[in-house]
Amino acid sequence: MDGIRVGSSLSIPLDELTFRFSRSSGPGGQNVNRRETRVELIFDVAGSRALDARQRERAMDRLGHRLDSEGRLHVVVSDERSQFQNRERAIERFQTVMAEALKPPPPARRKTKPSKGATQRRLDDKSRRSRIKRDRKWSPED
Repeated sequence: MDGIRVGSSLSIPLDELTFRFSRSSGPGGQNVNRRETRVELIFDVAGSRALDARQRERAMDRLGHRLDSEGRLHVVVSDERSQFQNRERAIERFQTVMAEALKPPPPARRKTKPSKGATQRRLDDKSRRSRIKRDRKWSPED
């Protein structure tokens, strides 16, 4: 595998990803004390060559709360007992997070205005309601 597929058109090269392993506090009994099964995947969004300027800007904007001060995304997984499974799960989460961050924004709402007929109906209803209220009013002539 030469890269990790993110979305349909983007592939992140493996050399842009850093994996760190450490002891996990998750399931595993005595295994936890001996094996480094916790996986931390680090991706430098700010310095990535795989992202173009627009993608980088969109990712930095959408992932702002998940990035560290140097613009790196950290994905930490310690769900499974094996390092391999945690590494696979970290890659899956990375793909999901990046695909969501790079998704184009929804199209803006197109401004519309009411038709002339709708405007006229609204004004007619207002004047009809006004007439009803005016006719309810007591007048000294009655």
